[in-house]
Amino acid sequence: MPNWLNTRNGEPMATKEKIIEIQDKGFCLLKAHFARPAIDACRDAFWPVLLAYLKTRGDESNRGAHRHFLPMPFEPPCFARTFFFDAEVLSIVHGVMDDRVVADQWGCDAPLRGSDYQGVHVDYHRPLFGEAPDLALPVHMLVVSFGLVRIAREHGPIEIAPGTHRMPRKEALRAVESAEIGMLPVPLEIGDVLIRHPWALHRGSPNTTDTPRALVSIRYVRRWYVDDSREVNSIPRATWESLTPGQQSIMRFPVGD
Repeated sequence: MPNWLNTRNGEPMATKEKIIEIQDKGFCLLKAHFARPAIDACRDAFWPVLLAYLKTRGDESNRGAHRHFLPMPFEPPCFARTFFFDAEVLSIVHGVMDDRVVADQWGCDAPLRGSDYQGVHVDYHRPLFGEAPDLALPVHMLVVSFGLVRIAREHGPIEIAPGTHRMPRKEALRAVESAEIGMLPVPLEIGDVLIRHPWALHRGSPNTTDTPRALVSIRYVRRWYVDDSREVNSIPRATWESLTPGQQSIMRFPVGD
């Protein structure tokens, strides 16, 4: 168990160490962090949605061959407060950025049997400043992910090139292509939470099983940053009104009728 009583610069040591991991490697892992019942309930509610999507649109891969992205529903139990407002996760996110972050994406990536390695990539369409794409900037987005199923090597875990978020893009790609920096698989047990810098080079690996590798993700960004790089669902009015004002202030999603 982390020793939450010892602090460094006013922050719990375990949280500070995770912040340093993200700053150094580009990601950190919280083992067995989310409660299994919440994840099981989310999976059980979402699985019919996923299977219906694959039945009607399974040939329309949108993330590479046999790879699919779906926006996640905001109806409970697919949506749970613990996923978005977890105190330790938010402490890490705030520590890397600031306490004015908002969540603006909630989706699921699901590679199927037949998927291959993705090309190594980052998770943004364009640099913040197009005239200076390699300008070193403070972090303005983080991605928090967890599996709805156990994600072992055979399920196709994400692979990350550690430290490449701190390198000019061409240099980082060269280092990965030459194997100077290796791609590190990140398998996840149910309840594990991956927090990563989307500028760290990464890729999906092949799913060789018959179970869709459902990895759900929340993106947190600094309040001033806006893009529409991924489809999102609306929050039902009843779900929105069930949130506290503080929780509402974190959620940057359309609200339905």
